[in-house]
Amino acid sequence: MVVTGRVGLVALICVLPISVSPWPAETFGVLLGLLVLVVAVDVALAASTRRLGFDRAGDGAARLGEPVDSTLVVDNAGRRAFRGHVRDAWSPSARAAPRTHRVTVAAGQRIRISTTLQPVRRGDQTSAMVTARSVGPLGLAGRQSSHRVPGRVRIIPPFLSRKHLPSRLAKLRELDGATPVLIRGQGTEFDSLREYVVGDDVRSIDWRASARRADVVVRTWRPERDRRVVIVLDTGRTSAGRVGIDPTAGDPSGWPRLDWSIDAALLLAALASRAGDHVDFVAHDRVPRAGVFNATRTELLPQLVEAMSPLQPALIESDASAMVATVQRRIRRRALVVLLTDLNPSALDEGLMRVLPQLSAKHQVLIAAVADPRLDRLAAGRSDAAQVYDAASAERARNDRGAIAARLRRHGVDVVDAMPDDLAPALADRYLAMKASGTL
Repeated sequence: MVVTGRVGLVALICVLPISVSPWPAETFGVLLGLLVLVVAVDVALAASTRRLGFDRAGDGAARLGEPVDSTLVVDNAGRRAFRGHVRDAWSPSARAAPRTHRVTVAAGQRIRISTTLQPVRRGDQTSAMVTARSVGPLGLAGRQSSHRVPGRVRIIPPFLSRKHLPSRLAKLRELDGATPVLIRGQGTEFDSLREYVVGDDVRSIDWRASARRADVVVRTWRPERDRRVVIVLDTGRTSAGRVGIDPTAGDPSGWPRLDWSIDAALLLAALASRAGDHVDFVAHDRVPRAGVFNATRTELLPQLVEAMSPLQPALIESDASAMVATVQRRIRRRALVVLLTDLNPSALDEGLMRVLPQLSAKHQVLIAAVADPRLDRLAAGRSDAAQVYDAASAERARNDRGAIAARLRRHGVDVVDAMPDDLAPALADRYLAMKASGTL
């Protein structure tokens, strides 16, 4: 049983006759008994909430930053009309609105109520309970019960970097279009023969074909297809740091590094699959969290989005040895391994640097990291002593970051260190540069 604010209002009104009555105690008892009786009658006349049935309908997925409606079907199997409120309870990060619905459902009737979700976090948003409150005809009291009605809406990554895909595909067509480019390297394959022109690399001259044609002809090359690209996403503690500005909500605290890395990984995967390369994916901290292997070109992005959506940063140190072992166990042939992590000197010294030679000896390794724009802002401060100390700390952090990147390059590892908004296009450009130079 529940009571409404009207009971308090009626009780307050009853204070007046009690205060003027010559027998206040007896008056209080009589009015209290009447109020209890009226409340009991109102509860008895309220529709039973136990006779309500609930079911869910509506979208099961939405992109982060976009509103999504969750529809709840309410079926009144009782003999009385239901008048009251229904609350479809979601987690706070779902930002459900409205919190409660005022509804009237006649006996034997079925209605639909819609709750709009505007999630601020990626992953699965769930609702386990629906609470129904039935109010009697007097509006003084009623009945309330909660029903278990499981619901889930998967909030997928927004893939904001897809706006960079058309321009990168145009560059890819330039490399692999109707007019092949003359490039040499271990990552190229023979395309066709054509006549020699001034400026062509003499190493591309095909002497046998030239002898047959009585003219100098050269071989043309194109970026080799059917290469393997392995995207490794570090979901350890360093991926939890927030940098930049949240592009879906305008939050100045920023997106987690993990979300920026996911966005860059999606753009790289879309570009590599269009280039004819095989793309595999692993999310790892101490143990593998998700994986996509041997997906076809049409299935790749849906499978990646499905695997990445529920990923959350794990507040533990990543195990670089286990990560490298997972890659080597799953990927037998030489591949481009793109590791999306943070250039944290202490974490890399204690983890990845020890096992990096094992990985780079067999695979080509590229490390992509999200830089923190706050370091540049802090490094520019000079107005007072506190800002000078902040600037010194920021400058030291930037120097340490540059030093670890230089050490990685000396180990034969390519490094992309970019601001949050620039990471995805910078990583895509580095991949295209590898294609163009024949190093992939």
